[in-house]
Amino acid sequence: MVYFVRTAGEADVEKIRVLLAETFHNTYDPFYGAEHVGRLVGAWHSPAAIRSRILKREGEFLVADSGREIGGIGYAAMYPKMVKTAMLHQLYVKPSCQNEGIGRDIFAELETCFPDAEIMRVEVALPNVRAMSFYQRLGFVEVDRMEEWGAPNSGLPAVIMEKQLATQ
Repeated sequence: MVYFVRTAGEADVEKIRVLLAETFHNTYDPFYGAEHVGRLVGAWHSPAAIRSRILKREGEFLVADSGREIGGIGYAAMYPKMVKTAMLHQLYVKPSCQNEGIGRDIFAELETCFPDAEIMRVEVALPNVRAMSFYQRLGFVEVDRMEEWGAPNSGLPAVIMEKQLATQ
């Protein structure tokens, strides 16, 4: 199936929520358990949270859309804590669509959305070796580690990775 990367809109919120719930459970249940992941999904991927990301200034929320389904999503925004840095907050591909280049295509578009950024940064859950490998193939390198991925008091350690972006 062919997917086209486009900017997400409010009409996509429910499809995005379903994709994130499915993908989060598929990815993180083996590490953290379905109950814990269910709580994270409820807190982080509510319709209101998704809508606020879609509408955020200095952010870009993309979907890979086949016309029938959304196969992946990506969300990045300028990082207020670091000058000239864009933070890749989410890049998830529906499990049945993985290994088709959708994640790479979404990232390629996100990479061009922040002309003032010199660095793209991402935090990857420590046990998610598959995601770390994916980001390394895109040119990211590990720069640090943290104890609390996703939210304060999450108890989920993470690797911080960065990629130098081409400057205009």
